[in-house]
Amino acid sequence: MTTLVDLLARSRLSDVAIAAPGRRALLHGELNGQIGETIAALNGEGIGRGDRLAMVLPNGPEAAAAFVACSAACATAPLNSAYRAAEFEFYLSDLKAKALLIAPGPETPARAVAERLGIAVGTLETQAGAPAGRFRLAFGGPVRPVAAGGPAAPGDTALMLHTSGTTARPKLVALTQANLAASATQIGAALALGPRDRCFNIMPLFHIHGLIGAVASSLAAGASIFATPGFNALKFFGWLEESQATWITAVPTMYQAILARGERHRAAIRRHGLRLLRSSSSSLPPAVMRELEELFGCPVIESYGMTEASHQMASNPLPPRPRRPGTVGIAAGPEVAILDDGGRVLPPGTPGEVSVRGPSISPGYVDNPAANAAAFVDGWFRTGDQGVIDHEGYLTLTGRLKEFINRGGEKISPREVDDVLMDHPAVAQVVTFAVPHDKLGEDVAAAVVLREGQSLGEQALREFAAGRLADFKVPRKILFLGEIPKGATGKPQRIGLAAKLGLAP
Repeated sequence: MTTLVDLLARSRLSDVAIAAPGRRALLHGELNGQIGETIAALNGEGIGRGDRLAMVLPNGPEAAAAFVACSAACATAPLNSAYRAAEFEFYLSDLKAKALLIAPGPETPARAVAERLGIAVGTLETQAGAPAGRFRLAFGGPVRPVAAGGPAAPGDTALMLHTSGTTARPKLVALTQANLAASATQIGAALALGPRDRCFNIMPLFHIHGLIGAVASSLAAGASIFATPGFNALKFFGWLEESQATWITAVPTMYQAILARGERHRAAIRRHGLRLLRSSSSSLPPAVMRELEELFGCPVIESYGMTEASHQMASNPLPPRPRRPGTVGIAAGPEVAILDDGGRVLPPGTPGEVSVRGPSISPGYVDNPAANAAAFVDGWFRTGDQGVIDHEGYLTLTGRLKEFINRGGEKISPREVDDVLMDHPAVAQVVTFAVPHDKLGEDVAAAVVLREGQSLGEQALREFAAGRLADFKVPRKILFLGEIPKGATGKPQRIGLAAKLGLAP
């Protein structure tokens, strides 16, 4: 076993590590120096191996560098800056964070929540003219002894992310240094990454796709990353020309927005010459794959990942091996199998639950023995997805056993939305469910029964939810019903509810 830090230390020191729009690039040697300084700074604040550091940072080179450098000293937990105060209170409490790292500038509710919870708050500061990703930490508190200092070991937790499923309480996934190093190496091998490559990153850096699929895989291969402030369809093509990138990783909804503006930039796209496009985190429609390959003149590689697997589990191979639209490719790192309910491996062509095992798989959920007992069985992680593997090893996902809503790659727990809507005094019953969406794949809807004698409009309830949930979790459609349809056992059923209510075929 090895660590992500070890992989970075071995990468070519003369090559660029992190670039960004309008900024001087950071070299691999400078990044390795930044890692050492960050370990010392965090240890000086009493933060070391085994401690948990939450981070609320804007997308860009500093977020990328901070994830790599801070995870070398402690367990990092990047959080979505769009969260509301109630959401920060849950995530910071559930993490048992020792400290919170934020950027100077516009105030975030995370600071007030952290201070109320007694969590130390530090800022990530940059200097004008410094290379992209160069920073210093400022906590302003007294120096405290660290329980376990120095660089992280392979078995130390490096990254902690919440993943929303069908339960009211999101599960907290712990990923070790060895997990991240294995996954970064596996992605690099699947895409044949090397020092001449540069990833054009438009993925958020609080999500496993951006953190490992873009940042860690590139840096571990001695390649570089062009870290944008996030996806912006209007600025995409200008940034692409500046980036000198060789590949992009993104979700299908981003690619659909790029296609909508692509024709007028066709000459610039072909002049730039990308080596590949990678799509992950939700299903890529075959028609979109064809349009992308025609526009960009390069292969589109669809892959399949999950937080619990440190991202990638399967991937369509690079040419000359066949890419098969509608599939997520072949095993690309961990071992992938289809299991029946009893845990037996099923033969090719037989549908069952997609399950994986290998060095990139998480040791388990934190403080959640029931979820671990259900998902981590006999050495396998059972994904909750249904699929089938053909005789040549290509995996097709045929459905989800879980009820979470996949809104353009953002996974939303219906129960979390239920709980927020139920807090409204006029609401008696709620069932949140997925409805089809032509671009996002799925969107959020809710069926609501009001208390007797109460009245409430859709917009008023959406505004109530918006004060407590990130925008992507707020239902776009709310139906007020006299009774919510129930299944044979008398329980409301999320799956199929959209069709029952006339919102889906």
